[in-house]
Amino acid sequence: MVDRLMQSLEKAFVDQRMTSSHYDPKLIVNDQQKKAYMLNALHDELDTCESFFFSVAFVTQDGLASLKAQLSDLDRRGVRGRLLTSVYLAFNQPEVFKDLLSIPNLEVRLSNKDGFHSKGYLFKQSTYHSFIIGSSNLTMSALKVNYEWNVRLTSRDNGQMIQDIQDHMEEEWHQADPLTVTWIEDYSASYKTRVRWTNAYVSPIDDKEDTYITPNVMQKDALRNLANLRRRGEKKGIIVSATGTGKTYLSAFDVLQARPDKVLFVVHREQILNKAKENYQKILGGKKEDYGILSGSKKESDAKYLFATVQTMSKESIFSQFTEDHFDYILIDEVHKAGAQSYHRILEYFNPEFLLGMTATPERTDGFNIFELFDYNIAYEIRLQEALEADMLAPFHYFGVTDYEKDGELISDTTTINQLVEEERVNYLIQKLNYYGCSKNVPKGLVFCSRKEEAERLARSFNERDIPSAYLSGEDALEKREQEVRRLEEGQLNYIFTVDIFNEGIDIPKINQVVMLRNTQSSIIFIQQLGRGLRKDPSKDYVTVIDFIGNYKNNYMIPMALSGDVSRNKNGLRKDTYDTGFLSGVSTINFEEIAKKQIFQSIDQAKLDSMKELRKGFELLYNRLGRVPYLKDFQLHQTFDPVLLANKKKTYYNFLVSMKENEAVLSDRDQLYLLIASRELLPGMRRNELSLLSELMKESVDVVTFSDVKNLFRFQGLLHDDETIRSVLQTLDLSFYRGSSAILFKNQPFITVSDHIVSLDKRFKQALSNKYFFKLFMDIIETASLRSKSFNDHEPLTTYQKYKRKDVLRLLNWKEQMVDQNIGGYTSAEGEFVIFVTLEKGEDFSGAQMSYADELVDNETMHWFTKSPRTLSSPEVKKLQDPDSWTFRVFLKKSDDEGTDFYYLGEVIPVQDTIRQVEKPLQNGRLKSVVEMMLKFKTPIERTLYNYLTLNEN
Repeated sequence: MVDRLMQSLEKAFVDQRMTSSHYDPKLIVNDQQKKAYMLNALHDELDTCESFFFSVAFVTQDGLASLKAQLSDLDRRGVRGRLLTSVYLAFNQPEVFKDLLSIPNLEVRLSNKDGFHSKGYLFKQSTYHSFIIGSSNLTMSALKVNYEWNVRLTSRDNGQMIQDIQDHMEEEWHQADPLTVTWIEDYSASYKTRVRWTNAYVSPIDDKEDTYITPNVMQKDALRNLANLRRRGEKKGIIVSATGTGKTYLSAFDVLQARPDKVLFVVHREQILNKAKENYQKILGGKKEDYGILSGSKKESDAKYLFATVQTMSKESIFSQFTEDHFDYILIDEVHKAGAQSYHRILEYFNPEFLLGMTATPERTDGFNIFELFDYNIAYEIRLQEALEADMLAPFHYFGVTDYEKDGELISDTTTINQLVEEERVNYLIQKLNYYGCSKNVPKGLVFCSRKEEAERLARSFNERDIPSAYLSGEDALEKREQEVRRLEEGQLNYIFTVDIFNEGIDIPKINQVVMLRNTQSSIIFIQQLGRGLRKDPSKDYVTVIDFIGNYKNNYMIPMALSGDVSRNKNGLRKDTYDTGFLSGVSTINFEEIAKKQIFQSIDQAKLDSMKELRKGFELLYNRLGRVPYLKDFQLHQTFDPVLLANKKKTYYNFLVSMKENEAVLSDRDQLYLLIASRELLPGMRRNELSLLSELMKESVDVVTFSDVKNLFRFQGLLHDDETIRSVLQTLDLSFYRGSSAILFKNQPFITVSDHIVSLDKRFKQALSNKYFFKLFMDIIETASLRSKSFNDHEPLTTYQKYKRKDVLRLLNWKEQMVDQNIGGYTSAEGEFVIFVTLEKGEDFSGAQMSYADELVDNETMHWFTKSPRTLSSPEVKKLQDPDSWTFRVFLKKSDDEGTDFYYLGEVIPVQDTIRQVEKPLQNGRLKSVVEMMLKFKTPIERTLYNYLTLNEN
């Protein structure tokens, strides 16, 4: 290890070309584009530490919340830590000290030193110490958003700097006061006094309330688009906007700019009417009598701005009182419900100058096309991710926590109602709710349950434990719902338990905690329920979302909903679970370790490419576009994975045939070309083939020379060495392929190569003369070009992408394909030695009779075994002992549940003094020789991927 430390210092301060290691000194800054944050660095260190010590002046509730799930996992593993902070400038609020005291494996003390302003994080790892020192306090702004500088260093126990840091921290620790309940009570009293004094001292510039509301960024863009629609003569438009982003205000601003004489605003629930009317009055002004409500209890039909429930307005006795053109402007709120007959009656009767629909979730699964209703005019669209990035919503901290477990069994779909509400589970739920807490420490929460009886009985149990709670269902009258919501907002209730009546259409800005106690059946409903707490309000700094994850088969929908990734690509869902840094701003996603395992298990077992699901996705995009979608459309709209779609029926053409949406019938020959292109080109792993085919398909190009090909690749910034060019040509003339691939492809190449001249094969050129075939083939090429942006044009392989064995050989310019069985765990040629590892080999593994297993020791070392029987004299072992002559690359997957693709982890160097021949026993007791060694990665494995790959080993 000393050598590695010395090398890391040399790399940092002498020669940056030295091999990387996790000991390297590192500058840590918050980078939104790279999704790299100080928070990531803390997570990485905590993942592997044996103990930790934080010395930070400032701590906020949200900063602490971002570590709570991890601290809970550390507590389960027996890892403890210490935190030293202060009351410097009275920055730390009393609530955060209460939170700190609730963390069982964290000891907290308060420094008495004047001007205490340190920001240091020390971690005891198994064989070394790491520490981060810089400008970041334990606040979400400092950990994810602010421009901060921090430096990470590593040291052995006897290093001078680590000794100085430890001595200083210990001295400060022993001089500090322990955090106690009594101390917090005293501090709370003095804090309130100090805040009152500060507020009185700072004179306000203007004590008048600023009630003038102006459009936000999203609303300005949408208003421009709506105005442009009307200028083009369009009479309809739809706004797709996340809950809490101000759709009602937006519609009022558009009414202001459109200046209609009469306006109708239609909602589906009566309790929304008054709020909508109030918001319009703020924007439009005017006389009180200009605004009216039309509902079961009010009939103010003469108003200029009429706010009506769909239930009332859809009655013929009501809408027939108005002429068809009475309203110049009609708005439909929650327009995804417009497929219902009640909405149809309204829309078929009235003929406004402009019709605006607004929704957060336009996707429907009942066959009704919302987009068609609005002539496919999407005036503006902003989903959850974009809304968070634009700071339009309250930030949230999501915690995927493990549900109650009894006798080794997690809560599941088959759990009885008595088990759901038994005393032990109720106590467990309360303990978790208290641990993860909420902004300001006084919960105002919505709890979504799996069934009505569970919600009712849990509310009763919470009340018995002096946690004021209520139960509401669809049977409750509007007055009761409004009363309980009012009690929640005023602090008389902590929780409202329900099943689904608050999924949408209700505005409770003071919600600071959303609790999910049910299986995730739909990503749309998940986001609707999450969205209940995302509206900004002065009473909260953030929203806590606590999702109790049981043994549910649909757990894979959780990362799908949080990330917005509906591609149905399992690799993407796995990444969204182990690497949750995709959220912008100060929001975070955190999973407890056991809950994370439940999600991975669900992803492995789920059948995400069923025809039922693919048909649903196809129809949704068809409805949005108003035409048959092609692979490129799915890629551009980030919906279903085009490769998954194409492979389902071998080609997308066959998929269209199954949907009865093909424009023409193709010959077997043409279909085979599409199959080859779908398998070999569509993934987009190398752009060279796409570039060359696109060039040859131009009408002005008949043939190209090797020199032309080299210049083409060079001009486009692609690899253009002779070996790469040869490999590209062998891919397109199919001479690379062997075995079952060669048999399937039937020697039907795209190009012909002769005397350094390249041209399209005559049969392929003839196929391109068919307009429908040309359209489908170009769709593959264009989609593959879009996908290729995820791959590095300057290297044959892209780290952390996934590849099949044949892809690896092709991209490394092997002259011909090898059958997977012949490759097995590794093969070598042309100076390249490629190693394929399955960590969890399973009982069916042919070598399972031998008791050994490859293992990731840490994120830069692998313990690896050759095939058996092998000795130190075996040819491949000789190559492993000659690292200067070979490039060694490792490809790894967690288990066969992931399919046949492997993560490319990068280049490795066999550690020569660890190469040794050993005897391993078979199941029958006989011994076989095998060679083992340590492989050192030139660049450490990215920490979140490493954690996923080794999850079951913890």
